[in-house]
Amino acid sequence: MLNIIRARLQQKHRTIKYPDAAPPEMPEKFAGRPVVVGRCPDGCRACQEVCPTQAITGGPSGPVVDTGRCLFCSSCVSICGEKAIAFSRDHRLAAVSRESLVIRPGSPLPADVLCETARKYFKRSFRLRQVSAGGCNACEADCNVLGTPVWDMGRFGIQFVASPRHADGILVTGPVTGNMREALLKTWEAVPDPRVVIAVGSCAVSGGPYRDHAEVHNGAGSVVPVDLFVPGCPPHPLTILDGLLRFLGYPVTW
Repeated sequence: MLNIIRARLQQKHRTIKYPDAAPPEMPEKFAGRPVVVGRCPDGCRACQEVCPTQAITGGPSGPVVDTGRCLFCSSCVSICGEKAIAFSRDHRLAAVSRESLVIRPGSPLPADVLCETARKYFKRSFRLRQVSAGGCNACEADCNVLGTPVWDMGRFGIQFVASPRHADGILVTGPVTGNMREALLKTWEAVPDPRVVIAVGSCAVSGGPYRDHAEVHNGAGSVVPVDLFVPGCPPHPLTILDGLLRFLGYPVTW
């Protein structure tokens, strides 16, 4: 016990100060919110053809990027000779509507995600039942990280619980496989009203790389109503935390 106390004193305070201070520095290879910075030459479809999830379509003012489908692999950036698409360092990717995940030239940054129901009922105490609906465990791992001393989402009253009957909502990861559809639906039904659903990761938002597979239901929205979308493959823990805080109405100015 004395060794544990001594080690804890040596470690000092490890919890990040965000959102009261600037967010931590992101990894060098971090790909944040896409930005359309140019137009495509007539007839060029290079970025659309290289995209593994058909997340890019053409538009009169330039490419249109659906971050709900995007895997943030940056293949489009590498192949585009005109550099019409770039990935910013901005971690703020969450949105409350599926349409707000679609990035066009001049799209607002970031999308507003405040939920009045969540702010009114859950801001001081927000309990979530996490449902892995066929995920690869990448999104699940980044959600679990939020419970560590560095991120400590518990300081905002946000916690994962074991039973949906003790929860205010569910947090879904994975593309919702055929075997998990009924389990997801029953978990949602077991959560008392008012309840919310949060889809984390490209798979939970749109089906990700498994979209339109015979055994996949293309994300949580096909089974339950989604109140918050957090795209990414997987989304960075800061992206998830930022979405949750703004969803609940916490002031986030960074």
